[in-house]
Amino acid sequence: MSKQTQETGGAPKWSGSFGFIMAAAGSAVGMGNLWRFPMLVGESGGGAFVLVYLICIFLVGIPLIIAEISIGRAGGKDAFGSYKALNSKWGGVGILAVITSFIGLSYYAVLGGWVLRYIFVSVTGLPKSSEEFFVSFTSSTGSQIIYYLVFMIITVAIVVMGIQKGIEKSCKVMMPLLIVCLIVIVIRSCTLPGAGEGIRFFLKPDFSKLTPGVFLSALGQVFFSLSLGTGATITYGAYLGKDQNIPKSAASIAFFDTIVAMIAGFAILPAVFAFGFSPESGPSLMFQTLPAVFDEMTGGKIFGVVFFVLVLFAAISTSIAFLEVVVSFAVNTFKVSRAKASVISAALITCLGIPCALSFGIWSDIKIAGRTFFDLGDYLVSNVSLPIGGILACIFIGWVWKSKNAEKEVTNNGRISFKLVNVWSVLIKFILPIVILIIFITSNPWIMNLFK
Repeated sequence: MSKQTQETGGAPKWSGSFGFIMAAAGSAVGMGNLWRFPMLVGESGGGAFVLVYLICIFLVGIPLIIAEISIGRAGGKDAFGSYKALNSKWGGVGILAVITSFIGLSYYAVLGGWVLRYIFVSVTGLPKSSEEFFVSFTSSTGSQIIYYLVFMIITVAIVVMGIQKGIEKSCKVMMPLLIVCLIVIVIRSCTLPGAGEGIRFFLKPDFSKLTPGVFLSALGQVFFSLSLGTGATITYGAYLGKDQNIPKSAASIAFFDTIVAMIAGFAILPAVFAFGFSPESGPSLMFQTLPAVFDEMTGGKIFGVVFFVLVLFAAISTSIAFLEVVVSFAVNTFKVSRAKASVISAALITCLGIPCALSFGIWSDIKIAGRTFFDLGDYLVSNVSLPIGGILACIFIGWVWKSKNAEKEVTNNGRISFKLVNVWSVLIKFILPIVILIIFITSNPWIMNLFK
């Protein structure tokens, strides 16, 4: 494919499809791939769940990625600008995406700061038990703020450099290295005595566990894992040249995200089982269980550093996508330079993020609707704005912008072959809004209670 090295109408472009795929995959590949997916597979039927998950990727994930890329490329601007360019009354959906990324980065950077701290701890070794260290570190006001700021500075430094020199260049390095680091951990993990139990837990098919709830878990994991609804895919799509194949790129993004999640299972679970630890889902798996595992392992310091470096790559690639959504909006809306937009946006996000960072220490007792600042941000993004944004995107393409116009954008007016275009249109118009609505309802207990 030809490289889009020049900017069209002042809009920056990716240098080629590989750069776009790595950046978009980077926005999707996050810490959830490492700490949630492996446990979800192990607890929900192993290989049987993987089969269900792959079906959901094909029927839900890829069609939605295609939809968001097409909105961005057709609109040619940020999330707000792209929606507004295609229909002046729908700019609010783009605003929702910008707010989602703004809030998302505010609490996600807290975890990014933790990863930075754990890279150093992996070098020196845990000064105390992993649980004691975690509690001590997360409750330390000074440490939390310092590492939060360092992570945000790294994120801003990349975004300031722009699309090709900053985001694309960094993701083209980080994503392949992430895979390499994961493979190194897999080799070490799977060759440990007793690792077989972890592999069996991860992949042994158990079709008896495939309940309706497990199908919903698979759908939810696909939706949230691919960062659909954050505006990142729309924003990145705006930088994509017209000669680039959207369906092929969407499939590549989903494939990369899934491969990382699968490899992570082989990297993490065999080691956890080999040393007799109880596997858990969520941050405790990464920041308490795994450091203890590396502490017990021969050469554990080296493998601990490698692991947390790859986690850092996953965290940064997601954080720069969040920030780019906000920065792109600021540049186009307020007509400011990228540098100024990046610094001001990051400063405002940090103002919201510091309370999230302190939610584990001195502000742990401050709660809104029963949730700390960190938990509230996570809930609003994951359970509310992401599914609502996904539903509205489907309605917009299927019923407002119209499927025929979207099809022309996806196929570049028939120049690019997309044999499943009619199936895609049906999914977007009729099936996916209902599927996402079900995810939205089941992930919010208060809505379920309304029907009782």
